[in-house]
Amino acid sequence: MVFVDFWNFQLRINERDPRFSIDWQRLGRVVAGEALRLVDSDATLLYQGMNVYASYDPSSPNDQRLYRWATRFLAMQPGVQVTMLERIRKFNGPLCPACNRETRQCPACGADMRGTEEKGVDTRIATDMIRLAWVDSYDIVVLLSSDRDFVPVVEFLNTRGIKTIHAAFPPHGAVLTQSCWGNISLPAIRESFRRDS
Repeated sequence: MVFVDFWNFQLRINERDPRFSIDWQRLGRVVAGEALRLVDSDATLLYQGMNVYASYDPSSPNDQRLYRWATRFLAMQPGVQVTMLERIRKFNGPLCPACNRETRQCPACGADMRGTEEKGVDTRIATDMIRLAWVDSYDIVVLLSSDRDFVPVVEFLNTRGIKTIHAAFPPHGAVLTQSCWGNISLPAIRESFRRDS
């Protein structure tokens, strides 16, 4: 089973090549196949699916497009589950670097200057990884994220005998990689999930 922290994964891809286009229909099977080869090259793949988790700001036109794409295209692919969580408006606005005073509204146009923040995505991923492991849905899991917050989840899965494979962009996520049973270098296999132009 594959778990994708969408923004973490997408931003790492963009850092390497801003024009790289992901074939989301192939991604899950590609990384699951690589994980299986790492664990047992003679085994037959029983792909359990891919879970994608993302946040979005409903007031942003770009994020509205992302939401429509994720819920109308990506979620319709066989074996793909999509979880979209709304970003939360920050309570505080930015601080002036000179006087340290908070500014919630733009002095010129009056627009709200408070940004949004992702809340709940990592918790949802961790919860689903544990919940699905608890009911024996998988014995090998691939995690596409560089976030070290997943180390406790990986350590727990290790105690259950589940092999966690970190699909990584080295050197990012080195602490998470060290906690996992094994790892896959995504830059090394990225051509296998590049979308044809």
